[in-house]
Amino acid sequence: MRALLDKYAGKLVVAGLAPAGGPLLAGLDAELEWSREAGETAVLAGLFDLLNINSLVFTPLAEPHRSLVEALAQEAEGAITPEDCETRTFLHDLPVVRDFAPGPLAAALKRRKGCIVPGRGLLAHGTVSPEQGFVTVSSMAFACFVKFFSDHLAALRRGAADAAARERFARIASLLPPQRSALPDLERGPFAAAPDAVRAMVQAGKATVDFGLVDSYFGNISYLVDDTLHISQTGSSLDELAGLIDPCPLDGSTSHGLTASSELTAHREVLLRTKARAVLHGHPRFSVILSMDCAEADCPVRGACHARCPRDRCVADVPVVPGEVGTGPTGLCNTMPAAMPGNRGVLVHGHGLFTVGENDFREAFSALLAIENLCRSEYFSRVADLSA
Repeated sequence: MRALLDKYAGKLVVAGLAPAGGPLLAGLDAELEWSREAGETAVLAGLFDLLNINSLVFTPLAEPHRSLVEALAQEAEGAITPEDCETRTFLHDLPVVRDFAPGPLAAALKRRKGCIVPGRGLLAHGTVSPEQGFVTVSSMAFACFVKFFSDHLAALRRGAADAAARERFARIASLLPPQRSALPDLERGPFAAAPDAVRAMVQAGKATVDFGLVDSYFGNISYLVDDTLHISQTGSSLDELAGLIDPCPLDGSTSHGLTASSELTAHREVLLRTKARAVLHGHPRFSVILSMDCAEADCPVRGACHARCPRDRCVADVPVVPGEVGTGPTGLCNTMPAAMPGNRGVLVHGHGLFTVGENDFREAFSALLAIENLCRSEYFSRVADLSA
């Protein structure tokens, strides 16, 4: 258990979400074990008596996450409700608990996977492994990041951003890390053998996480060898894909698709419509933010934009399409692949970015990073124009 606690505490720090030495994790095995000594353990230990859990992740946040989460929590009435895909699908809303005591914290965690504790950080639980709390905390931080920057842009469009809001935004924006432009040295393709393709997928998946181009470790990746699509399994960590890649024949002649990514159909449709062999899907933050930005004040489908947006939208040369997770009538498998031919990538509203490579993941990763940098620059350009 201690190895798991240390692993996920370290991941939060490496991801830039928590300060060094900040995360406090607990795991219940033969006895309750903590990742470090802390004054908060007396309160948090009480949660194991009130909840059916085996682990907790509690962490202060590193900047800019600390300041933007505090800003959102200050204005929240009970909970924060981001509109990105991961929140809609997994989190629903983010309870804000101002009383750091077992009773109020347990009440929030009975309703949701995690909560925000103003002045202290984020708290999440797991019923199987500390990994669950790590994923929830990471996703909460991602959702708050997207919401803070999305809300400011929307407020500027409405003329509702006062001087204090603009000053707060400028301070938090100044805390962002610099853009990354240098590319990782990924393997060159094409890959004619499955082991070579799998090795390249493992490498590219880890690079995607290392560059912060995902929410937690979410995302998926695939490569076509002959008539078999090798794709990451559902729920797998992009930075730990070894042994978690499924070979799925295009003719559906095996049951491997049962454990494959939920976006298997979308990947397959992309490859059938293009000359690509490689598909890479990540959740870069500013790409998600701009996919949700809309200048139409009275949109008739407001609230259902992610599923039914009727407009032809682009960020520069990158199309933005609606599409829900899964294969239903409004599933992204019906919208994203049709938009991919002739483009370097496609943004799915509130969800993330899909890119492709004809021979390997060098082209796909390059496009993922370049489009995220484009979206970040475009975001601040829109802010500047609306602030003038």
